[in-house]
Amino acid sequence: QVQLVESGGGLVEPGGSLRLSCASSGIIFSRSDMAWYRQAPGKQRELVADITSGGVANIQNSVKGRFSISRDNIRRTVYLQMNNLEAEDTAVYFCNAVGPRYGRSSISNFWGQGTQVTVAS
Repeated sequence: QVQLVESGGGLVEPGGSLRLSCASSGIIFSRSDMAWYRQAPGKQRELVADITSGGVANIQNSVKGRFSISRDNIRRTVYLQMNNLEAEDTAVYFCNAVGPRYGRSSISNFWGQGTQVTVAS
C-alpha cells in the first residue's frame, strides 16, 4: 500500500515560515519524482515545486525566492521550506509522487491527503 503523509501545516502570520514534510511508504522513493501542489478555496490545484529522482529542483515563479524543495532518500521524505509567507499562500498543500511501487516496474501517480496552511495575522 502506498502512503504519502504530509505534516507541518498550520497557522502562521505573514512573513513567517513553515516547513512541510511528506513521508512516503510503498514506493521506490529514490526512483520517484516528487512534487508539492496547492489548492486554494475556489481555485484549481497548482504546482508549487518539484524535484526529480536525481535531485533537480524546480520552483514555480509565484513562490521563487521564498520556497525551496528538498528530498532525503534515506528517510524517503520530501520537504517544502516556505519562508516569507503571504496571505496568498493560504491553501491545502498536497504531496505528489510519480514513480514505481515496490514490486512493480510501471510508473504511477500518487497523492497525499493534504495539509492546511493558513497565513493570517
